[in-house]
Amino acid sequence: MTSTPVAPVASRPAASRLARFIRESTEPILAEWETFARSLPGGEAMNVVALRDHAKEMLVAIAADLERPQSDRAQDEKARGARDAGTARDTTAAQEHGTGRAGSGFTIGQMVAEFRALRASVTRLWLAEETDWAHTDLTELIRFNEAIDQAIAESVSRFSQAVAQTQERFLAILSHDLRTPLGAIITATRFMLDAGGLEEPNRTLVTRASSSARRMNQMVLDLVEFTRTRLDDAIPVVRAEVDARRLVHDVVMEIAASYPESIVQMETGGDLSGAWDADRLTQALTNLVGNAVQHGASGKPIRVSARGLGNEVTLSVHNEGPVIPAERQAAIFQEGQRVGPRPAASDRRHQGLGLYIVERIVAAHGGTVSLRSTAADGTTFSIRIPRKP
Repeated sequence: MTSTPVAPVASRPAASRLARFIRESTEPILAEWETFARSLPGGEAMNVVALRDHAKEMLVAIAADLERPQSDRAQDEKARGARDAGTARDTTAAQEHGTGRAGSGFTIGQMVAEFRALRASVTRLWLAEETDWAHTDLTELIRFNEAIDQAIAESVSRFSQAVAQTQERFLAILSHDLRTPLGAIITATRFMLDAGGLEEPNRTLVTRASSSARRMNQMVLDLVEFTRTRLDDAIPVVRAEVDARRLVHDVVMEIAASYPESIVQMETGGDLSGAWDADRLTQALTNLVGNAVQHGASGKPIRVSARGLGNEVTLSVHNEGPVIPAERQAAIFQEGQRVGPRPAASDRRHQGLGLYIVERIVAAHGGTVSLRSTAADGTTFSIRIPRKP
């Protein structure tokens, strides 16, 4: 007698004991969860309402998942995150939980701690059952852990989206609300200086106010760009034919008008045409020239040069300010973070976001930005960008 081969079928716990246990023990699980969560770092700040919202719905969803058939392929897809809920599906309890926690001021660590507590609560109570199957049915425990991992992934993803949206909204409001009064200050001080008639020390004070307002305005722009790059690590560029000679001229004229006490010189040569984002390159070059104005030696000229050679163009900004130590040069473009010991007040150029933004803009154009700083030759920032992508 021959037997007919039977194709493998999806595993289905005919009557999932763990699923039934979760449904029948929901309240004890939640009570155990709350106690466990409060023992975790930061758990003491969680109140009962915050702990329990969406928890019952997640337990119900997990119990239902345990009772559904699951093939080996489905299990593999779940392990790789291929079955996590996406934006096109109805919102899951885990996703709502992530959104709610972001809006309630929770940290992502506190939110993940809740899932740790939920996993531990169910497992501990399940193993406390005085039956052999509670200790030996590993398949159900494995599937339960997979369901918890999926809930964590969905919740963290939605939490991150909610935080990102909040950041973008905050920065949009910040840039709008701050640039309006700053614009008024810049316009008023510029008018007072152009009108003339100011005597010392009033002229010096108004000049400083104008310069400070312009730097603050640039800081707002840098902050907005910095946060955008932190969200997707890229700055979008819109390419068009650009004459770098005109671009450099406009930046030099703007800086000279904003800082009349500074000496800014311009040198150009070669073919300076290319397909770039003019606004972004203007922002990058303005940051470099503004940096040179702020940190260059008083009375010494700042030289801005543009050279076209072959398939690329080089933009350079040179000043004779304090030397940037070699150990700091390598990290000076990294997210604007201070490197090494706190520097003297005269050498804090690496603390701002401007140089990080410069590097991101240049990288978006497929180029590079470099630094050379020595006692003999001064400090030079150089941008090299290909003419076309």
